[in-house]
Amino acid sequence: MRIGLITPEPGHPLLAAATALLTPRHRVEVVDPGAWGGAPEEPESVGPPADVYLLKARTPRALALARHLEERGAPVVNTARATGLVQDRTAMARLALRAGLPFARTRTAPDLASLDAEGLPYPVVVKSRHSRRHDLVARVDDAAGLRALGEVWPGEPVVVQRFTENSGWDHKLWVIAGRVFAAVRRSELADPGRGPALPLSPGELPDGWAGLALRVGPVFGLWVYGVDVIDAGGGAPLIVDVNAFPGVRGQAGAPGALAELAVRTAGRGAVPAG
Repeated sequence: MRIGLITPEPGHPLLAAATALLTPRHRVEVVDPGAWGGAPEEPESVGPPADVYLLKARTPRALALARHLEERGAPVVNTARATGLVQDRTAMARLALRAGLPFARTRTAPDLASLDAEGLPYPVVVKSRHSRRHDLVARVDDAAGLRALGEVWPGEPVVVQRFTENSGWDHKLWVIAGRVFAAVRRSELADPGRGPALPLSPGELPDGWAGLALRVGPVFGLWVYGVDVIDAGGGAPLIVDVNAFPGVRGQAGAPGALAELAVRTAGRGAVPAG
């Protein structure tokens, strides 16, 4: 089978390890979205569709390429639609809360200057509305802090969430085709020099958290995804972010799960039903 990787970084540890497992029997091809011309009339830029593509990129061009390949009949994991959905933190929060997931209550503003600086329930967490590399994620404790942040990020569409007291550790829950992987990492709000993620076995998670991670995928149409969870007190989980196709570094079994998903999807000729 031909398995395509939509990524500018085929050497990423997860992809490289999965490729090593696949190549004895399958052909793995890398498609750099940055090299794609962007026009549907230019199919030669990506060639005949592969049996399946793994979308490990979130740029507008990568999503456009994924949609182009889907229109040509190729299954893409995760789909362009699902990947784009969780990049919009407003849409993410709305859908999660509608589905009954314990997600942080979220308000949206076109920019920081439009917020009522004196009326917010400080402390709050301010994030870029559109998730991307090096986006805005900051704790703000008062109106003066909000105004100062607005000077650094003028015109940035944002979401605002009430800060929930917690241990300062984020639980990183990753799911690949129904298999849960986990780690803890210092929150970037608590420690800018947060250090690496420390692996956990699913059995070390609080009761119900692994099952919660599995509920997230069908809500957003994701098969490879990450869920950031904090302990809101007494083991009660609060989801603060969801992301498509995360790195899942240092997790034994993750490359194998990804390789198996790619082969299974290619064999069916479609993304598995949720």
